[in-house]
Amino acid sequence: MYGDEIHLWLHHIRAERLRDEAREASRPHRRSRPARARVLRARVGWTLVEVGLRLATPRLPQSGLTARFDH
Repeated sequence: MYGDEIHLWLHHIRAERLRDEAREASRPHRRSRPARARVLRARVGWTLVEVGLRLATPRLPQSGLTARFDH
């Protein structure tokens, strides 16, 4: 048939791509940062977000009653 050769070439190309994907998947992945560094970075980041939100939120005026019990 006319399209048999094309069909065969498509199978060869697909098989080659699958082999490449399998090779990539079998390689050990290097992590860019150790796990402890990522955890620390996330903690510091969220702390900075919290501080920023506290600074950006206007304070409510305190009444005399709450001011006395804050001490």
